[in-house]
Amino acid sequence: MTIGIAASVKSNLGTAPVSSVPYTLTCVWGIEMGKATIMFHVSLVLVQVLILRKSFKIKNLLQIVTAVVFGYFTTFCNYCASFLPNTDNIFIRLILILISIVLIAFGLFLYVPADIMPVAADGTMKTISEITKIEFSKVKIAFDVTLVSISLIVCLVALRSTGSVGAGTIISAFLVGSVHALFVKLLGNKRDKLLHKV
Repeated sequence: MTIGIAASVKSNLGTAPVSSVPYTLTCVWGIEMGKATIMFHVSLVLVQVLILRKSFKIKNLLQIVTAVVFGYFTTFCNYCASFLPNTDNIFIRLILILISIVLIAFGLFLYVPADIMPVAADGTMKTISEITKIEFSKVKIAFDVTLVSISLIVCLVALRSTGSVGAGTIISAFLVGSVHALFVKLLGNKRDKLLHKV
């Protein structure tokens, strides 16, 4: 997933929706993106506590550990992507966005159902999905659109520009959930057999 995030940043068309808020923190306040990612995910654990209250399981605090790991992998993958040449070719930049979408959606497809310990963003979406009984893929789309909207408003107010939000961010906000749903439809049964869920 962090490779997908790095691909979206490298495209220079806006980052993946899940990282739009951390990237906004980077653009507006200059906080390194990995550290901004950790801060954002820790705040989402607090959101889960507020939603679930007494139903919140202490083991879910381990999402803070995954936030740290996810943040450092974000830093590492962005560093690796920095060695790739920059390009103004719109087709290559769009390809990077599509690669980003597929990698993030496939990452979600693999690890969320394993139910070990999700990244806080996905843990929050899973919490909302379970409480509302709305399919995870649909919650993902709504959540991504919300994150992008928040990022866009902050950038417009603080930077007087779209900042971290670009065409690629908008495309990703609508497609990651849809591509995730496609993976579930095509490969969900095989995955669930491996997890002994069917």
